[in-house]
Amino acid sequence: MSTHKNIWIACCLNLGFAILEAVFGVLFHSSLILADAVHDAGDALAIGLSALFESYARKKADDRYTLGYKRYSLLGALLVSIILITGSLFVIRENIPKLLAPEKVDHQGMFVLALCAIAVNLVGKWMMEKGHSQHEKILSLHFLEDLLGWLLVLVLSAIFQWTDWYILDPLFSLLIAGFISYKALGQFWENIELVLEATPKGINREKLAQELETISALEAVLQLQVWTLDGLEHCAMVHIQVKDGEDMRESKRLVRIRLQDYGIRQISIECDSSSTTHGSHEQVSENILNN
Repeated sequence: MSTHKNIWIACCLNLGFAILEAVFGVLFHSSLILADAVHDAGDALAIGLSALFESYARKKADDRYTLGYKRYSLLGALLVSIILITGSLFVIRENIPKLLAPEKVDHQGMFVLALCAIAVNLVGKWMMEKGHSQHEKILSLHFLEDLLGWLLVLVLSAIFQWTDWYILDPLFSLLIAGFISYKALGQFWENIELVLEATPKGINREKLAQELETISALEAVLQLQVWTLDGLEHCAMVHIQVKDGEDMRESKRLVRIRLQDYGIRQISIECDSSSTTHGSHEQVSENILNN
């Protein structure tokens, strides 16, 4: 199933359950369920908006976006990360006062609703894990969050049947919110690094440069830049110095093969006669940018 379709399914699942949670959270007097309802409503909005970004990400390159639209997928992932973090902070703010005055909850209703929610979220997480985009990764994290939350609701409903420890309802809401904030912040920073064109994870730039320099036709690797468009499609720009008498076209072919072994698909290779020539080219480019 396509990434685009997966994201819209995730949106509908979240919106539908947010409505049910809001209704039953009030009926069952559960701050945990109400907090999750607000959280899911915000997630549904974020996922729906970011699905639009994902549709742009599938467009082919054109005169305006010469490398394509794949980074729109990163925008969607960043948006969902921000909503997850904001929703978790809202849950924390709402439940701290309830630690001092916990409310009695309807444990039987909580139990039935939790079973239904666990089934739905297992299906949603399974669908997202089959995908490979950054967007599907963050949505998989969202379904993990909901799954943990509803497992907690299930356990608490059983505890409330035999005890009056209703303080556990807001207490565990805070623990889940803290855990998700921690995970979402990590995913958010990972996507920020992709936007800032950091070297993709799994690629050691220094090691790659050393491997290129083992090609017998090369005198030196003068420049090596590696980045990724969306976490999946990697790009590289390489400047090499070819030894005297070596075939330039064959040298480029060998360099391209090494880069493709690292999963790099969009490759630009330039040959400079010497490091001095390469330095003068960089100086000209810098002067153009400064002017």
